Amino acid sequence: MVSIILSKLGAYKKASILTPLSMILEVAMEMVIPLMMSSIIDRGVNMGDLAHIYKMGALMVIAAAIGLLGGLLGGKYGAEASAGLARNLRKSMYEKIQTFSFSNIDKFSTPGLITRMTTDVTNIQNAYQMILRMCVRALISLLVAMCMSVYISPRISLIFFGAVIFLTTVFSFMIRLAHKYFTAVFSKYDDLNESVQENISAIRVVKAFVREDYEKERFAKANQNIYNMLVKAENVVVSNMPIMMMTIYACILLISWNGAHMIVAGDLTTGELMSLFSYCMNILFSLMMLSVSFVMITMSSASAKRISEVLSEETDLKNPENPVMQVADGSIVFDKVSFRYQKTSEKPVLEDISLSIRSGETIGVIGATGSSKTSLTNLISRIYDVSEGSVQVGGLDVRKYDLEVLRNSVAVVLQKNVLFSGTILDNLRWGKEDATLEECKHVCQLAQADEFISAFPKGYETYIEQGGSNVSGGQKQRLCIARALLKEPKVLILDDSTSAVDTATDARIRKAFRESLPDTTKLIIAQRISSVQDADRILVLENGQISGFDSHENLLLSNEIYRDIYQSQTGNGGDFDE
Repeated sequence: MVSIILSKLGAYKKASILTPLSMILEVAMEMVIPLMMSSIIDRGVNMGDLAHIYKMGALMVIAAAIGLLGGLLGGKYGAEASAGLARNLRKSMYEKIQTFSFSNIDKFSTPGLITRMTTDVTNIQNAYQMILRMCVRALISLLVAMCMSVYISPRISLIFFGAVIFLTTVFSFMIRLAHKYFTAVFSKYDDLNESVQENISAIRVVKAFVREDYEKERFAKANQNIYNMLVKAENVVVSNMPIMMMTIYACILLISWNGAHMIVAGDLTTGELMSLFSYCMNILFSLMMLSVSFVMITMSSASAKRISEVLSEETDLKNPENPVMQVADGSIVFDKVSFRYQKTSEKPVLEDISLSIRSGETIGVIGATGSSKTSLTNLISRIYDVSEGSVQVGGLDVRKYDLEVLRNSVAVVLQKNVLFSGTILDNLRWGKEDATLEECKHVCQLAQADEFISAFPKGYETYIEQGGSNVSGGQKQRLCIARALLKEPKVLILDDSTSAVDTATDARIRKAFRESLPDTTKLIIAQRISSVQDADRILVLENGQISGFDSHENLLLSNEIYRDIYQSQTGNGGDFDE
């Protein structure tokens, strides 16, 4: 876990090394100053040597200045290293997520991924800076002060060793207990983010059904869960400070008692006792810094584990060693295909699918909700891999193609269309980055979008709000169809992507496809018979299996399911799914 996180340091390794070196310089100067104070008292004040006092005083000023420089450099390099690590972690996670297949993404919720890239990374950033600066400084200060204490008085140094052993034991127990609570807290953050995300993205639905109170209660519950977990964790953590202060006062009392007796006995000088008090404060202050650090480190260890899970996740879909870089045509063959979303699932989503589609054909796909229409088409662009059998596009198994090449040759327009903030041209050019205005207008004419775009005051420069909230559902679908057409695909899949379009416009879109895209294989998933009845052939799915695959006329004669759907939509009424 730690190696995965630190492997993302990149160019910030130098700053990560210079930070502790700067802190060591600062600590070294701090450790020298008590010796100089002891010398001033024993050789300067007690012996009346004014020159020695001036000399040691000047050296103390120089040491303090060097220590200040070390502290400033440590702060500068520590900020660079921690912020740089956070930057690289966010970048690495984002890039990793882009490589995930849908099955990989299914393992992590969207709110969970957002939490990992924000809250968790911030925790790592704070902890890393604390480790480089505070922990290094505290540990070096602790070790050097202990050594100097042993050098001055081995007997009194036993007090420090006892304090260190006691506090280390207590803190180890507290860390293990607090870690359990902090780990649970971040899963609760995921629930909170999920509540917020769903509420904001579906705010129109919430208001339409007057469910504001329900959403408030849902948020309050998630918020309260975080509060409860944090209180439990903090109840463990806050006890470190009383324990620390008790140890500090106990050490001071023991040093004072033993030191006074040793001075009377002549085993210790006044200056050495003053130095021991300074080292005592250094040791105990270092332990206090370490106790504060362990809180952040405990939190960050839970965050580091969550981040490592994302970074170590391997995509289920990988390019072959020598991928094919060109798709010959839009022909599609399913050869005894079965598919499961989860390998452990008993029943496959698709079972024993065998069919052949010629390049340039228009194929309708119809079936009741849950008949796996979308699952079938997801296999064509290799969004998922088949569990059994093979899917071929252009005469080759899709697993032999370079993924980017395959997906550029298979354009998919989903029912739940997504537009991004930016102009209409910006959104269209997702299909082809360097598309000209004329090319954009041409595909918009095919998708029946040019008319409403031209009616906007700014035309193709009209700004689309986030999620396409300033255009209607039908307009959004047509823009997404146009965007897909810019890819000039070998295969075009319309996944119920004209459901918000009126039947007349739907018919014009299908006519434009027939006339202008004769070589493109078109798969039209629809709920309406009118959207697919003009197709060359229609695939009827039922419970993940092929019920029929023929022309509209032949299916009316031979397929009972298709005939029932047709009759229910053309006069007899009834529920489609029934």
